[in-house]
Amino acid sequence: MKKITRLALFALMVHQSTVAQKTLSEGTIVYDITVQTGSKEPQLADMFDGARTTVYLKGGQSRTEMVSPLGTTTTILDAKNNTGVVLKEYGNQKLLIKVTRQDLEDINKKYAGIVFSVQNETKTIAGYECQKAVAKLSDGSTFTVYFTKELVTENKDYDYQFKTLPGLPLEYESSMGNLKVKYTASKIAFDPVPLQKFVAPVSGYRQLTYQESKNLKSGN
Repeated sequence: MKKITRLALFALMVHQSTVAQKTLSEGTIVYDITVQTGSKEPQLADMFDGARTTVYLKGGQSRTEMVSPLGTTTTILDAKNNTGVVLKEYGNQKLLIKVTRQDLEDINKKYAGIVFSVQNETKTIAGYECQKAVAKLSDGSTFTVYFTKELVTENKDYDYQFKTLPGLPLEYESSMGNLKVKYTASKIAFDPVPLQKFVAPVSGYRQLTYQESKNLKSGN
């Protein structure tokens, strides 16, 4: 009898866990961006005042927009075909960079082999309970992420660095040169996203291949 009771209790716990978890197959996540700088560089943080990143998801398609006073970078990806485009709008410069599967692997190569160590620390972000994890990259560097198990995405490829994270990241750190950037989710919506969001513009941009964009960045 005790054995049956324990099995029934375990089944109930699994059922409750499954019910509590919600899949975000279509919707929007908004992250507010804060920049941590040294006391000698407060103006750099001011330049990012009001910056945010918005992630749009619809099945295997994603659109990530990072908007700041400096400009906008938008990445549109099709997980099914592992292709996409990167749009950069800074001042009068408008670039459209086509990316292939190989290009995406090169862009995300620093995250290959990333390992997440889940910690006991928790906190609530955007109404969801989140658990702390420390991510370690192959070069030995680390960063902190808080993720929730209450939400999972249907599309695991929208952000390569979190592909193996056991939940949805709602707060995480990143480096931008000497700056430490923190992304914190402020809004999660399950509203339908128009298909137009995932269509690349056909005019108004200077079109480059990924290799051409790398050469442009390096000054070659």
